Amino acid sequence: MPDPVFSDVKVSKFVNHLMYDGKKNTAYTIFYSALDMVKAKMNSEEPVLDIWKKALENITPQVEVKSRRVGGATFQVPTEIRPDRKESISMKNLILYARKRGGKTMADKLAAEIMDAYNNQGGAFKRKEDMHKMAEANRAFAHFRF
Repeated sequence: MPDPVFSDVKVSKFVNHLMYDGKKNTAYTIFYSALDMVKAKMNSEEPVLDIWKKALENITPQVEVKSRRVGGATFQVPTEIRPDRKESISMKNLILYARKRGGKTMADKLAAEIMDAYNNQGGAFKRKEDMHKMAEANRAFAHFRF
C-alpha cells in the first residue's frame, strides 16, 4: 500500500522497516518529521521526497560478499545483489546508522543520516563503500559464484 502523504510504495516499505512493535503511526510520524527537518535544513528547491530517494540511491550497494565453502576453505565470494534486496539493504542500513547516531529524537537522527547520505557521507554510505571494497578485494574468488 502507498503511504498517505506522498502516495509512494517505497515510503511505506521504509516505514515498515522503521516500525517497532507494530507502531506504524509512530513510525510515520518519525519519518515525516525527519523529512520536514531535512527540508528546513537543506534549503533546496528540490522536493524533499527526491532528496530522500537520492540519499537511498547513494547508499545502495551493487555487490556483496557471501561465504562459500570450497574444499576445506571458506571463501568470501562477491555476488551481485537482486534489485529488491538492494532496496531493502539500503533502507535497513539508513535506519541502523540513524539509530546508532547521537541526537535528541529518532526524527533528528534520521534527518541527519538522510542529509549525510545525500551528501555521500555518514555511516550508511561508509557501509556501502566497505561492502564494495570487500568485494573488490575478493574478486579473485568470483569464479566460485553459485
